[in-house]
Amino acid sequence: MEFRAASEQEMEAFGARLARGLAPGLVIHLGGPLGAGKTTLVRGLLRSLGWAGAVKSPTYALVETYALDDILLHHFDLYRLSDPEELEFMGLRDFLDGHAICLIEWAERGHGILPEPDLRIGIRPLGTGRDLRCDPGTPAGARLLAAVIETLAADRDGRGAG
Repeated sequence: MEFRAASEQEMEAFGARLARGLAPGLVIHLGGPLGAGKTTLVRGLLRSLGWAGAVKSPTYALVETYALDDILLHHFDLYRLSDPEELEFMGLRDFLDGHAICLIEWAERGHGILPEPDLRIGIRPLGTGRDLRCDPGTPAGARLLAAVIETLAADRDGRGAG
């Protein structure tokens, strides 16, 4: 399924729509070049869940954890990973315990170690906007994508909130 975000605000709104369908244990891969808007999408998602603090790319820390009222979310950025085995040393299995939601940027750098995602979101800059391609990898990912489509339809029909 493909979507278009014409601005940073629309990218954050897409993240907010994604947040509405999240469930514990989901693994989402976020792909795209540097500056594509991966962290912007995550910021919109977290803001819609009530996170008021800073949302920064975890490029240097590799992972940022956000503990919300009833959700634990780990945001990974594997850009600086030189070997997928490094994920084992940082305790990846503890993060993937089935209770937390994991959003992973540059997941291809963890190939062979990371599990297949429930949903893969590829982001491609196009002019001042972004094209997003969403591909579910599991039934849970398909349900999440269906929830996004439903909120978009409701918003178009005037039944939903931004």
